Amino acid sequence: MRAPAAGDRGGRARLASAALCAALAATVLISLASGASDASALTVLRQWFAATPQPNALALRDSIIIYEVRLPRILLGILVGAGLAVSGAVMQGLFRNPLADPGLVGVSAGASLGAVSIIVLGQGALAPVTDLLGPLSLPLTAFVGGLATTLLLYRVATRHGRTSVATMLLAGIALAALAMALTGVLIFVADDRQLRDLTFWQLGSLAGATWSKIAAVGPVIALGIATTPFIARGLNAMALGEATAGHLGIPVQRLKYVAIIAVSAMVGASVAVSGAIAFVGIVVPHLLRLAIGPDNRYLLPASALLGAILLLAADAVARTIVAPAELPIGIVTAVAGAPFFLWVLLRNRGVIDL
Repeated sequence: MRAPAAGDRGGRARLASAALCAALAATVLISLASGASDASALTVLRQWFAATPQPNALALRDSIIIYEVRLPRILLGILVGAGLAVSGAVMQGLFRNPLADPGLVGVSAGASLGAVSIIVLGQGALAPVTDLLGPLSLPLTAFVGGLATTLLLYRVATRHGRTSVATMLLAGIALAALAMALTGVLIFVADDRQLRDLTFWQLGSLAGATWSKIAAVGPVIALGIATTPFIARGLNAMALGEATAGHLGIPVQRLKYVAIIAVSAMVGASVAVSGAIAFVGIVVPHLLRLAIGPDNRYLLPASALLGAILLLAADAVARTIVAPAELPIGIVTAVAGAPFFLWVLLRNRGVIDL
């Protein structure tokens, strides 16, 4: 049996992935048991496996809370956490910068603009869209907003068939500012009810999780995540520079296009159902890169697992820390993520180069 090459972290990465799978299972169980209600999943399980099931009010109440409230919320948290973390890992690999994030290049802002547009104008100028798409109008408009922003960004940064990463980052900041300004205009014309919805939505929350929302955005996020392993080797080659990656046979422009579309889909769908949740895309890939190395073949699937764990843990805190009220999950991730972001920035002073 051939010994692993020096510096090969494949074994460590596989062990870490197995540990993350176990941790995700444990986090799911904790999330099922956490909340303002004392509903117990054990009560439901006992009812399932009882020799002579006799439904009672307690078991019925617990079943409703578990199946209709907590379980959809957990599944949505897994999807959104995984999608945001993988998006961050892809962006960091594409831009060769540990601080790259979908929020930094305007994808999240564009998706937010699309979602806010349908919330504020869904009964007015965009009523035909709402009537046509029904419950799908919010996730689809968020996806379109993120995709339109990303394609415009790609168009601005591409010249003579080559895309400048530095130009893309700088143009992304400008487009994010423009999208936020337009979002501000919509918020200005919103009524009191819409303002309450928008305020809570902009802080991020999984409180609105339903099976219909999961059916709407789940396939989009899952497809985006499933696409990323096929570009992992290309992202590894991109770390050596675009010219070198091209010489190694990597179709660089196609790689960028696939990466941008996948990130737009995942972020747009996530923002549509959970609002703006910051820092997951920065914290998760960076932590894993320190632990298992930069190989995207292992980093991307591990990011999906840790992103799901992180968001479920943050949601459990948001649901219990001020129970029976609920703290917006974006506040929890920001409190934990902002100091980490500053630490990454200080740690990489003199290394980060646009």
